[in-house]
Amino acid sequence: MSHTVGIRQAQKLKTRQALLDAALRLLEHQSLSSLGLREVTRAIGVAPTAFYRHFADLAELGVALVEETLGSLHGLIGEILAETGDAGLRIERTVDLIARHVREQPAHFRFIARERHGGVGRVRAAIADQLQRFTEEVAEALAREPVSEGWSEADLRMLAGMYVDHMVMTASAFLEALEAEGAEGAEGAGHAGETGGPDTVPDAHEVARIARDRLRLVTLGRRHWLKNRD
Repeated sequence: MSHTVGIRQAQKLKTRQALLDAALRLLEHQSLSSLGLREVTRAIGVAPTAFYRHFADLAELGVALVEETLGSLHGLIGEILAETGDAGLRIERTVDLIARHVREQPAHFRFIARERHGGVGRVRAAIADQLQRFTEEVAEALAREPVSEGWSEADLRMLAGMYVDHMVMTASAFLEALEAEGAEGAEGAGHAGETGGPDTVPDAHEVARIARDRLRLVTLGRRHWLKNRD
């Protein structure tokens, strides 16, 4: 009996994941607010009624995609923040982590970039909640560092917010670089000799360099914040 229940549960989880994956593919070129429930179920060959065994509506599915994209990052970022010692090494690891996740899950981050200011309120709120959690976690980690002695909670949250905003901005920049790389590859070797104009998107190496330099600048400013604060 328990074996049968286990098989059913595994199948249910498999169908749920298939719905998430299908929705993500369909969201490559449209927003969640324009996505139809029947589109999603048709993509995996199940009846529309089967959708409701897993999600109340598409907004709930969108919230699940937010959790799938950002939820797994909390532990990884926590490990980096827990490191002590060389700030430069921590900056390198942070930028590398963002680059790797964007490259491995471009559709997920494209979804976040589009829906962060999209038309589905519950999904916007879920993204904002995840970013707020990141901010709180970063603030707690910063508070434990000796350089933060004398800092107020408000100032630590402000600094943490800057780091999180930078993380989001860097992820978007890596995504743009990845998309530009794919577009160039699709154009073929015939354009290999052309040089980009002023609107050329920076490649991933340049994105990483800029991200590291900005983090270093914030780190340097942090050391002098209290002595120069009004």
